[in-house]
Amino acid sequence: MSNISSSAFADTKAHYDLLDGLRGVAALMVIWYHIFEGYAFAEVTNSAGSGMIETFNHGYLAVDFFFILSGFVIGYAYDDRWGKSLTMKNFFKRRLIRLHPMVIMGAVLGAVTFYLQGCVQWDGTHVAISMVMLSLLCTIFFIPAMPGVGYEVRGNGEMFPLNGPCWSLFFEYIGNILYALFIRRLSNKALTVLVVLLGIALALFAVFNVSGYGNIGVGWTLDGVNFLGGSLRMLFPFSLGMLLSRNFKPVKIRGAFWICTLILIALFSVPYLEGTEQFCTNGAYEAFCVIIAFPILVWLGASGTTTDKKSTVICKFLGDISYPVYVIHYPIMYLFYAWLIKNQLYTLGETWEVALCVYVLSVVLAYLCLKLYDEPIRKYLAKRFLHKKS
Repeated sequence: MSNISSSAFADTKAHYDLLDGLRGVAALMVIWYHIFEGYAFAEVTNSAGSGMIETFNHGYLAVDFFFILSGFVIGYAYDDRWGKSLTMKNFFKRRLIRLHPMVIMGAVLGAVTFYLQGCVQWDGTHVAISMVMLSLLCTIFFIPAMPGVGYEVRGNGEMFPLNGPCWSLFFEYIGNILYALFIRRLSNKALTVLVVLLGIALALFAVFNVSGYGNIGVGWTLDGVNFLGGSLRMLFPFSLGMLLSRNFKPVKIRGAFWICTLILIALFSVPYLEGTEQFCTNGAYEAFCVIIAFPILVWLGASGTTTDKKSTVICKFLGDISYPVYVIHYPIMYLFYAWLIKNQLYTLGETWEVALCVYVLSVVLAYLCLKLYDEPIRKYLAKRFLHKKS
């Protein structure tokens, strides 16, 4: 969204401005999480530490938050349009036009940054240009790489080694397909049963540490447990978001955006909770976030309204850049990680100037990609294939 890009409302329906803003906040937190992930990755690569991420430890839960937002907004935008103004073909066209131009941009940037790194894996193994081009082609057509194949060029086992976060878009596409074929047809009662069953499955996966990671940060590679965990991470919040949209009734709340923003940052910042034998404490916390906290935040965010011009502008900007930031920032991170590894740097204190530049560059590049590439391309494609503004 993508899970993160779920701003494609129906043409005549109003936007939930605060949800746009919260999606942007979560996207910006993902950048910080990946910056601190870089220090941990550099430690492990240089055998210099435990590799524990020490700040924004739970930033990867932003993906689960995005999936809830995506389900909520897609349900709101499209549920009442099937059989009227919306066909399955038209729905898939809309989603592809909304999501895929930036997927291609992220893939191209990933190929460029990998070339700038010297076309070498993290262990120093050189990769042929032909494999980089094949990896680029597979990413453009959203064909995931199995761990260890030649075009899995970075050697980490990533589904999309030129742009790792595309794994969540892969599951987002699956969610959109399931929505069009199956989920939208469910009654409220049937959808509730599905959500409950998926919630139980996700909770068990997290609490009993099925992944073996001590967390639910799974889905980025195509081994068995990651595909299972990634599917659960998408299916539960995505379906729950749709259920929320069907039953949404706003509550009165002032300052909803700022309240929800502070809570989101606090939830992402909770340190890793030790204890994985029999009962995974950290998994229980993450299950709480996904099953209880995030749905409440979405409900509150949808209930609130922007009451002044400044808040409206902030939420619109955050919503506009949320998807581009998520899709294009990780190729920049690859360069940052390579620099940290080469120079054996492991803390923000040593590198804060570079880290800040990486952060700002990610946001600026995302905005430029949005205005100079994504919006014009989507406008053209919508005119060409939908015959009206998307």
